[in-house]
Amino acid sequence: MKNKALFNWSSGKDSALALYKISQNPEFEINCLLTSVNQQFQRISMHGVRVALLHQQAESIGLPLEIMQIPEMPTMEVYEAVMQETLGKLKNQGVTHSIFGDIFLEDLRKYREDKLETIGFQGVFPLWKIPTHDLIQEFIFLGFKTIVVCVNERYLDKSFVGRIIDQDFINDLPDNVDVCGENGEFHTFTFDGPIFSKPIDFEIGEIVYRKYEKPEKEESSDTACDTSAPDAFDFGFWYCDLLEK
Repeated sequence: MKNKALFNWSSGKDSALALYKISQNPEFEINCLLTSVNQQFQRISMHGVRVALLHQQAESIGLPLEIMQIPEMPTMEVYEAVMQETLGKLKNQGVTHSIFGDIFLEDLRKYREDKLETIGFQGVFPLWKIPTHDLIQEFIFLGFKTIVVCVNERYLDKSFVGRIIDQDFINDLPDNVDVCGENGEFHTFTFDGPIFSKPIDFEIGEIVYRKYEKPEKEESSDTACDTSAPDAFDFGFWYCDLLEK
């Protein structure tokens, strides 16, 4: 009997590689892709990708898509309430495992596992502790294609957004940037590779800069985003809009 699992799908490269790996594991049956979406803008949280392209990915992958509508800059209480409701519904469908593309962030894994335990789920991490240099080379070798849709200006400038990840991109990264962007340096949208029945067709739109407002003092320590650093709101983000063809 296979374990029924949901897959936490961000639309990016780590998700794509983790899904590829878990799909080869006979212990699991993927019930659906689960993606959080900014309720106000109808774009994938953090990545800024339009929901229409997310639907195209799910259709090409051949898995049902479950969307969590999340307010912009939600408090932990709001985020966790939406997550609990969604996972409760999936639990009623027999889902017992939750799969992530995380690689080495210990605190994040512990947070996920602690929250999953409260509702009887187990976390699965197919990429865990594999060196990121090995992962990105495997990703490219397998024929995956991904485009950088968001960069944090703390680490990278505007010139990196909108680029396809290839050897030139990797060579151009500063030494302090993880090649998989595991520390939040950049985010991607994967549009082709062995998990897709057909490539996702899109064109590059406008490149925009956005800086987020610091929440009110009483909420600043209770946000679902990682804003623990004292200068977290000193830096903005460059986004590359992708348009449906």
